Amino acid sequence: MTARLSSRALALAIATATAGAATALLVPAFAAADSPSSPAVPLTGGTFDWGVKQSWRSYVTGPAGGAITTADGATANSDGTFHFTNGEGSYDTSTHGVSVAFDGSVQFKSTAHGFDIKLADLKVVTVGTTGTITADVTAAGSTSDDVEFATLDLSNVRPGSGAGGAMTFNGIPAVLTADGSTAFGGFYQAGTALDAGDLSVTPGAAPTTPPTTPPTTTPTTNPPTGEPTGEPTGEPTATPTATAPGGPATVVDGNLDWGVKQSFRSYVTGPIADGKVELTDGATGTASGYRFPKGAGAYDAGTTTLNASFSGGVRFLGHLQQGTYALDLKFGNVKVATKGATGTLTADVSSKDMTSGKVTDYKGIAVATLSGVEPTADGDVVTVSGASAVLTEDGAKAFSGFYKAGDALDPVTVAVSLDDSATLPTGSPSPSAGSSAGSSDGGTTGGSTSGGTTGGSGSTVGGTGNDFSTDGELASTGSGTPSAALLAAAGALLVTGAAATVTVARRRNTV
Repeated sequence: MTARLSSRALALAIATATAGAATALLVPAFAAADSPSSPAVPLTGGTFDWGVKQSWRSYVTGPAGGAITTADGATANSDGTFHFTNGEGSYDTSTHGVSVAFDGSVQFKSTAHGFDIKLADLKVVTVGTTGTITADVTAAGSTSDDVEFATLDLSNVRPGSGAGGAMTFNGIPAVLTADGSTAFGGFYQAGTALDAGDLSVTPGAAPTTPPTTPPTTTPTTNPPTGEPTGEPTGEPTATPTATAPGGPATVVDGNLDWGVKQSFRSYVTGPIADGKVELTDGATGTASGYRFPKGAGAYDAGTTTLNASFSGGVRFLGHLQQGTYALDLKFGNVKVATKGATGTLTADVSSKDMTSGKVTDYKGIAVATLSGVEPTADGDVVTVSGASAVLTEDGAKAFSGFYKAGDALDPVTVAVSLDDSATLPTGSPSPSAGSSAGSSDGGTTGGSTSGGTTGGSGSTVGGTGNDFSTDGELASTGSGTPSAALLAAAGALLVTGAAATVTVARRRNTV
């Protein structure tokens, strides 16, 4: 059934609670201009399933060490999203507007990271193909009522039917509003995509006489009476901090320079793994690793905290076997969050087990802890230079055991701008402890044997170079296995024709 019925057909569909009634929510308001004084149809027994934002939930229960609690009629679904119940409201047959309020609340709290945010009294309001989610938001001890938290887009949502004549709308896209960003402590910027929502409502019997007052068809937006404090802006992947007077400044651009681990790069493009490094989504090669661009987030001068996310991805491929790489490790969506002299680097990581071939995706995990990261500001440019990075437990898992928690990774350098007119440093960072440029730095621009191109979306750096790390070892896991012994073992395996298989089976002894 088409999603654009006439107003007369819509009224009939709602009244009879058929599956076709669900199209009511998708009809533009102008379609019913010929039906003045149409009665409102009550909607009862509504439910709304929504997870707010998946990466936020992972952050709260992961790096933040916090808890998520549902109450007042809301429950948690098996996929981690939330189920809000007892939806009551109305459908206006003259405007095709829907307004439904739900029971239930959800609270996100972390004592370690100092935040406590609660969403309650959710309402879903639609007019034609657009809509909003409003909520009462409590943060830092202050409650803002009826905050227009998210906008909805129903233009590509097709209706369905549920038990008891319910109208269902699954996968409604939601986007954070400016008021939502403010009420949410600025954890995310306005325009950030949130989880899609699933709406279900059941129409009741229409009143026999038109209501004296038309039902509300647009959301009532009450701007927050006070901006909640205690959380920074940007993707929350590490410790949120208190907001200084005036609030944090928005990061409008920036770069993050990081090589992951120099010896690992050399191993990937060396004669054992015989692989390559691919850069995507704007990431480019530098003298000491890779540059991730398009920084976004916030800097709080009062607490010298920086929270920023960056575009670009890097993918390591090695041990080609019958057209498939046994080693396949990818980093993307890299973020840095700092507090004082410490911080965290997080990323989305895709890791392939070299033995089983199973690929595991890790979303927003803490890959490294950072030290020596207190930001410094020079006008509208803020920098973190050469911060030391140490692999976390989660990072070690994502690395499939190549390295253990506590191993040093390449240092991290960040430069962000707080104004469109500010100029970011153009040069790449010079090599420092834990990172080495030169011919052994396979996968970067610094080596004469890099064997590939650099920069650009989908570009490849490194290649099939025959170079080793200048430290005399391959990507060491701490075992100190000499490269000469590895070469001898590799040569013997090549003679027997079993090199690829044994290299994979014994990867932890060779990398």
